[in-house]
Formats: sequence, structure tokens, C-alpha cells
Amino acid sequence: DRQTLVAVLQFLRRSNLRESEEILRREARLLGDDLGGSVATVATSSPGVAAVAAVPPGKGEARGDCGVRPSCRREPRKVGSPCAARSLGISRCCWDTRVGAVVVEDQPDVSAVLSAYNQQGDPTLYEEYYSGLKHFIECSLDCHRAELSQLFYPLFVHMYLELVYNQHESEAKSFFDRFHGDQECYYQDDLRVLSSLTKKEHMKGNETMLDFRTSKFVLRISRDSYQLLKRHLQEKQNNQIWNIVQEHLYIDIFDGMPRSKQQIDAMVGSLAGEAKREANKAKVFFGLLKEPEFDVPLDDEDEEGENEEGKPKKKKPKKDNVGSKSKKQDPNAPPQNRIPLPELKDSDKLDKVMNMKEAARRVRLGPECLPSICFYTFLNAYQGLTAVDITDDSSMIVGGFADSTVRVWSVTPKKLRSVKTAADLSLIDKESDDVLERIMDEKTASELKILYGHSGPVYGTSFSPDRNYLLSCSEDGTVRLWSLQTFTCLVGYKGHNYPVWDTQFSPYGYYFVSGGHDRVARLWATDHYQPLRIFAGHLADVTCTRFHPNSNYIATGSADRTIRLWDVLNGNCVRIFTGHKGPIHSLAFSPNGRFLATGATDGRVLLWDIGHGLMVGELKGHTDTIYALRFSRDGEILASGSMDNTVRLWDAVKAFEDLETDDFTTATGHINLPENSQDLLLGTYMTKSTPVVHLHFTRRNLLLAAGAYSSQ
Repeated sequence: DRQTLVAVLQFLRRSNLRESEEILRREARLLGDDLGGSVATVATSSPGVAAVAAVPPGKGEARGDCGVRPSCRREPRKVGSPCAARSLGISRCCWDTRVGAVVVEDQPDVSAVLSAYNQQGDPTLYEEYYSGLKHFIECSLDCHRAELSQLFYPLFVHMYLELVYNQHESEAKSFFDRFHGDQECYYQDDLRVLSSLTKKEHMKGNETMLDFRTSKFVLRISRDSYQLLKRHLQEKQNNQIWNIVQEHLYIDIFDGMPRSKQQIDAMVGSLAGEAKREANKAKVFFGLLKEPEFDVPLDDEDEEGENEEGKPKKKKPKKDNVGSKSKKQDPNAPPQNRIPLPELKDSDKLDKVMNMKEAARRVRLGPECLPSICFYTFLNAYQGLTAVDITDDSSMIVGGFADSTVRVWSVTPKKLRSVKTAADLSLIDKESDDVLERIMDEKTASELKILYGHSGPVYGTSFSPDRNYLLSCSEDGTVRLWSLQTFTCLVGYKGHNYPVWDTQFSPYGYYFVSGGHDRVARLWATDHYQPLRIFAGHLADVTCTRFHPNSNYIATGSADRTIRLWDVLNGNCVRIFTGHKGPIHSLAFSPNGRFLATGATDGRVLLWDIGHGLMVGELKGHTDTIYALRFSRDGEILASGSMDNTVRLWDAVKAFEDLETDDFTTATGHINLPENSQDLLLGTYMTKSTPVVHLHFTRRNLLLAAGAYSSQ
């Protein structure tokens, strides 16, 4: 509309963007003298940035990155401009007001966002509009009803906020009271926050409000259902609702059969609706990297010593297997040098050899052969156990606690020892064969080491693959790197300004990821103070993080009820998975890299095909938050641990066989989940009163579980 155009032109003139102003005026056929005093109506929002976000995307108009016409893209981007914010990879429009923009009292993005609520209809008719649409949808054919019902929630929120913003408080309260009970149960928490926004002032600086406004709510609807809706709104001349649909919702239209209620329910529930289908189209290299080749001395003397009967000949064919396995290149794997990975040290090679020897004795699991489970219970953990990790070789276990300590235990007879002091080290013969043994100080040997340094509860811990380092992250906003040679803190990484909920080392070491309350995940390298990548896009806390087995991708789970997969190389988001009805608290990649399992507060485990970007399974059974997920070493079994005090084992082979991933399913998201996930449940194991917070399969497929006994 003309008023908004004028406001944008004035903004461009104030910002000295003459060229953009000229282009926009030519397109809109506005003359120079039309910039008269018609700007008073936009004065409600803060100066400068306000009107930029308020340009409504007109019908059939090409839109730029942030709803402004493409002409704004031709101008060199300034740091303070919203498009620059987008080009820097920041998905939420929160550009820096300190550089090159007008410094204003209020956050400019809030005002920009709110100014879109200026267009207002008759407040007394809002209930009538909404109930009219509700009646129309409920009376439409079954096949359309399920799809169009998705409109109820976003329309309800936007109409309520529009009433509040325009200070029709009593109408807003009446509207909320009348219709909030009709919304789906999984939006209850969001509605609770919404009900506290009763005055225009409350909306300034409110995060939930901003999330809803800056990220268009995505609905996936078939073309038939969309045409039906459009025809109805145009016949009724219900402009208020049509404006909201046009301006605040993103309708992802597909050709084909409308989806059933069951198919829609499986996919919806996140803070911003479903993912756009485009979001999951990018190619993902989910294959594994080729293992480096080196001789595996499986038939040397020490093997004979270990093997009481001394039958090295039996081991020989295994050696060929290992060699031949590493020669094949996975067709779905990324190029070996796509991201720089650390060189293998001699100690790493030794460890790989040990790993292969252990693998030769690994138990093949399956429905007929379930793993034994060894449970580590933390007793008298009055410090409040908040995080657990176990080394890959299952020799050490670490606990992060609410009293800000990190405690490391040895779970083998070998005690934890520190390196000797510098003076003692200088006396050692560096050429001796057992120099690595001699540098350790026997006087320091103990089963437990306590690491002090954090100033708040420790929410995440992670051992490095070579067992030389340990990461911990805390409510104090830092991630700390500890040496397991000296049991001291080496570095404190400061990048997050708020609590850091999770951190994890890459399977190759060197890189690690952290995620926190500031809604972003950060990729770090141990030798850099600053993060290498910042992954921004989630609309709420990043609650859990996981590296893909090939280290080229990172999965993050969030309180916005979505899971995102990020490309380490360029920082792009390559997958968005929606379907959980509560914050995500656990992630696990299958050993072959093809699948991802996720667990949340809704007690469901969802299974995803990474290559096709589709949900392929749903495992129901837990009755509380799932905090731990782990695939067995060969990927046959998925173990899940929950706050309901149980460990459950699922048949992963059966869950992933005969997947329907044809082109139509991929294109439209018509997923068909198996009716009964109980067929996949292989066993449920109760603890007396211990919530399960961590699971780990040893190299021989023994399942280790951990948690703190709770007396309640």
C-alpha cells in the first residue's frame, strides 16, 4: 500500500541509499513530491529500520531476502541493513543497531515486526471472522478438513496479537478465552506464554512474540485445499484473514492428494510449523570416510600371548577383511579432503588396531541376541548429576554436576595418574621404550579426579577420541577444555553469553560443537579462541548437539521442537526435521551415517532418513523425556534411555528395511509410518528409581547405561 511505500522511501533517503530509492520510486511510479507529510501514520514504530520489515509481499511480486523487493539487493549491503544480516547467515532478523544504523531506545527488529500489525479491521468482528472460518473448515470435506485445520493455530495467534497491539485489550481477552481451547494440545506451552501478553507494552522485547513474527509460520497444503480456502475468503470478502494468510504465513503448496490427519499430525508441532520442502532438498554426503590403510598386526606375538590357545592362523582371514573393507569408497561419502581433518598420530593408529582386535570379538546383536546391560548408578549425588560421558574404549566415565564440578572416574583397574612435575620429567631417559609409563606420577594415582573451574552447573561433557582431553560446558556461558594428562583446565572458550546446554567432540577430534540458550550452535577447533562457524536459525535454545560420523555435518536439537542438520564446510542448514511435540533432548546417528534418531520430552523416538530428508519411523513406548539414544556398534539395535527410569531396545534393522522413499513421497512429504512400533520393541529394562541420562555401547557391544539414583 502507498503508505508503506512512502515510509520505505523515506527510510532509504535517510540512509543515503539514493540509488535504491530511485529504483523503488520508478517501480512504484511515485514522483519526488509524493514524499509529503504522509508518514505520520508509521510514526508508531521506531525511527530508521521500522518500515523495512513491514513491506507486504504483494501478489505475484518477486521478493528479496526479507520481504523487501529485489531492488534492495542491488545496493551494496551495509552492516546495519536487514539484508546484510541475512547475508551473514543470521536467519532471525536481528541486525546490529550499533554500526551504521540509528541507535534507538527499543530493539528495532521488534518495532519493525510489530508495525506490520498496524493494518486493522473492526476489532469487534475478529471473533466472527475466526468462527466463520472455523465453521467453513469443519464443514468442508474430510480430505480438506485435516489440511485446512492447520490454519487455526497461526491465525489465532496473529489475530490475538493484532488486537493486543492495537490496544483492544478486552476484545483480545474475549477472543483468547473463546478459542484457545480449540488449539492442538502440543501448543499449550506456547499459548501459556501468549496469554501473558495482554498489553502492547508486553510485546516489545518478547522473544516468543518475535519468533512468531520474524519467521513465517509454514503450512504444507495441497493445491486443491488452498484453492478452496482462497475461494471461500474471497467470496466472504474476509480481508482480515486473507491479509494475515498473505503476510504472516508461508503456504507450501504441493500438487497431489491432500494428506490425511495422521500424516499431518506426524509432521507438525514445531514453533514455526513444518519445514519448507526446499529446506530438505540440498545434497547431503551421508556416507562414511574411507578408513586410512595400515597393517593390522593381528597375528603378532602379543596376540598369541593374549590368546591362550595361540591360534593366530584363525585371525588371518580377518586381517584381509579389514584391509579390503577400507579400500572401498562409499559412493555417498564426502570427498576425503572436503574439510581438513587432523593427521593420525602413532597413538591413534595403535588405538585403531586395538579397536579392530576388539571388533573381531564383537557380539553380533539382533532380536535373538540382545546385549547385556551394565548400569552405572551415581549414588548420593546430592551435587545433582547433570551430564555423563564415557570414553570410546569404555575406560573412563565423567559426570558433570550442578555444584559446578566435573568428576572423572576410572572404570577399569587402572587408576588415573597425572604427569610428573617438570623437574622430575627432566630426569627421565627419553629414549627408553616405556617412556610413556615413566612420565606418569604413581603418587597421584586414584580412581577419581575432581576438576574445578566452572561457576555454574555443568550441562554437557565429552571425551576426545584419543582420551587426552575432556570438554565441559556450563551455565556460566563457557566451554572448558581439560587435559586428562595433568587434570587441569587448558582453555576456557567464551562465545556464548548464556548457559551452554551441550558440547561434543568430533569423531576425529580437534573440532567440537556447542549449543546454548542464545539459540545458536558454534563450531570450534581446540586451538582457536574464536568459533569457526556460527549456526543460526533455531527459534529457541539449542538443547543438544551431535557430529555426523563423517564429521562433515552437525545435528542440533532445539526447544523450538525442530532438528537441524548443518554443513560444517559452509555453515548452511541442509535439513530441517519437524514432528516432535516438545523440546529435543537426544540425538544419535546410525553407524553407517544414513539415519538419525531423535528423542524429546514427548516420549517419542523419531527416525529420519538423512539422504531423502524424510521421517521414516516413530517409536512409542516411553512415558517421559528421552535423554539418551545410542545405536549398537553395527547398527542392529537402537537403545533409548528416559526419565521414566527405563532403557528400551528397538530393532533398528527392521525399522529401516523396506523404506518407501520414492520420488512422490520425497516431493510431497506423504509419509506412511508403520502403525505399531511395539513390533520393533525388543525389551524394556526398569531401574529401581534411576532416570537414564547416558547410554554407550562398548567396542564389543556391551551396553553401558548411567544415571543418578533419585530417592523421590
